[in-house]
Amino acid sequence: MFKKSFVFAALALVGAAFVPVITPNPYYIHLVETIMIYSILLFGLDIVVGYTGQVSLGHSGLFGIGAYTVGVMFMKLAAPLWLILPTSILVTAFFGAILALPALKVSGPYLAMVTLAFGTIIQILINEMTFLTEGPLGVKIPKPQIAGIKLDERDFYWLVCLMLALSLLIVHRILRSHLGRAFEALRGSPVASDCMGVSVYRYKVYAFVISAGFAGLAGSLYAYSEQYISPNTYNFELTVLFLLAIIMGGRKTRSGAILGATIIVLLPKLLDDIEIFRIVATLSCALIALGALVGLMKKWLTLNAVLVPVIGTFCLAVFSYQLENITDWRLSIFGLMILFVVYYLQDGIIGFMNKLLAAQKALSDQKALGLQETGLASKGQQENAFNPNWAASSTSPQGSELLVAKGVLMQFGGLKALNQVDLVVKRGEIHGLIGPNGSGKSTMMNVLTGIYTPTSGDIDFKTQTVIGKTSSEIALSGIARTFQNVQLFGEMTALQNVLVGLHHTFKSNLLDVALSTSRYQHEDLDATHRAYALLEFVGLGDLALEQARNLPYGKQRLLEIARALALDPELLLLDEPAAGLTAPDIKELISIIRKIRDHHITVILIEHHMDVVMSICDTVSVLDFGQKIAEGKPLEVQSNEKVIEAYLGGSAA
Repeated sequence: MFKKSFVFAALALVGAAFVPVITPNPYYIHLVETIMIYSILLFGLDIVVGYTGQVSLGHSGLFGIGAYTVGVMFMKLAAPLWLILPTSILVTAFFGAILALPALKVSGPYLAMVTLAFGTIIQILINEMTFLTEGPLGVKIPKPQIAGIKLDERDFYWLVCLMLALSLLIVHRILRSHLGRAFEALRGSPVASDCMGVSVYRYKVYAFVISAGFAGLAGSLYAYSEQYISPNTYNFELTVLFLLAIIMGGRKTRSGAILGATIIVLLPKLLDDIEIFRIVATLSCALIALGALVGLMKKWLTLNAVLVPVIGTFCLAVFSYQLENITDWRLSIFGLMILFVVYYLQDGIIGFMNKLLAAQKALSDQKALGLQETGLASKGQQENAFNPNWAASSTSPQGSELLVAKGVLMQFGGLKALNQVDLVVKRGEIHGLIGPNGSGKSTMMNVLTGIYTPTSGDIDFKTQTVIGKTSSEIALSGIARTFQNVQLFGEMTALQNVLVGLHHTFKSNLLDVALSTSRYQHEDLDATHRAYALLEFVGLGDLALEQARNLPYGKQRLLEIARALALDPELLLLDEPAAGLTAPDIKELISIIRKIRDHHITVILIEHHMDVVMSICDTVSVLDFGQKIAEGKPLEVQSNEKVIEAYLGGSAA
């Protein structure tokens, strides 16, 4: 998907570069120029909306900051273009950080309201700070100069083309790097991201700052393009248009951003002319009807799915020929068209097209192509890459205490989910944690991994307390986990899921990624080899390029284990890994857990399948109503009267 999106966007860019050659009309040149400037902003906005899943209504304010940085530096300092553009990016990124640091403490509608307030405040400040911005009068800005030569409309157009090309390349590199995978993981499962060592809050802020930088560049180019800026330009309506562009074009695609920018720039202008509107309505009806027919014939779509779109566009086409004047209906038609796209094409136009293209290809062809491109098709390479040294990092002897929990109390209101629980886990063991439903097993897992902070008690891992640490800090200290309810990043491939677990191996920064330095390339290649090796370790090597959500349930369980192992943990927490598995899958799972122990990784296993627990656990602890009622060897626990009573509700007799 990355490559398709990049290729389509690159082709659109090449086509746009020839516009001044095809037509000398300054109106059309300026129109395409505006589309390109908006595309740069949408590249950044898509990082926040499409990848991290946050809703920002403050990007018009960031766009305005970029534009007014140009105005202030031109008026007050007469600064040159080469200084103004990077300054606009840095200043806007700084304001993006100011917005993100407090705003991203909240989510959902609260985040939308905070970012909306930010955009409104910026507009007010621009209007009121007349000593700096000239207030309502606005600022006139001539076209810039390069090497003493003033750029005309065509010259500046090609400068915008160049900036768009650089933005496309940089954002493409960012989003296919470990940073892009981290951003996408935040949307897929914030809890799993934190437990993979990817701090949700930190990377949300990081995404916002990068997005703001693109908004700043777009704003500065827009100021030069319009040659006049005023506070009313950067209002709430503009923010809504930016969001609609991402939704209509298609999130997580560069071509979708360009298409979205084209729609929000051209569509209002197309609706100004009744004749053009009729042509657009007729063509839309014909294309949708043709697409519906093909979809029905190929069985990609159902009749119910295509009925309303076809009838709706047909009625719109008929209605267009009944109108004599579109002026009174312009906004209503625009709103209906947007509503139609948002409701029926939730992945946007590009997303819909990608689904149709994907349906025509055999999955086996995709896998073969992907393996050839990565150069990792050789199983021997994968096995050689898998050279774990988990035990080598620890000098402590087998059987010594690795994790010690003392008097752990976890209280929710009046309910004590854990009541003074003590737990000692020794190195190199498989430690079973069992109990009836509701006994506190998963709560204990969540306490150990920082998802819950215990009401009282202490937990030491390698003699260091984990109380007060975030889930990402605990994960990076050497504790990895799987989840009772599978928490994979569904839209990412199996390989990408494991690469998120390897995020901690990357030391490259944003500059390394943007410039694709040898340091980053080496880290990326090494991580890819290791990810393939881990997939081979759990038997998923042939499914590396399959989306996680398309894997069978048993394979998803194994993928979670591979992703957790990517953290190079000393302690692995498995929360009901055999739940819902078939007998052959359980047998495979037991084999994998034993191999994990053979690599000197300590395991805490929560499981309801007693045959699994009794066959592989060295020590078993039993919880009931939040209290530990028994602990010892599997056979000892199995014959314990309290355990029998807890499970069967009666005495051993």
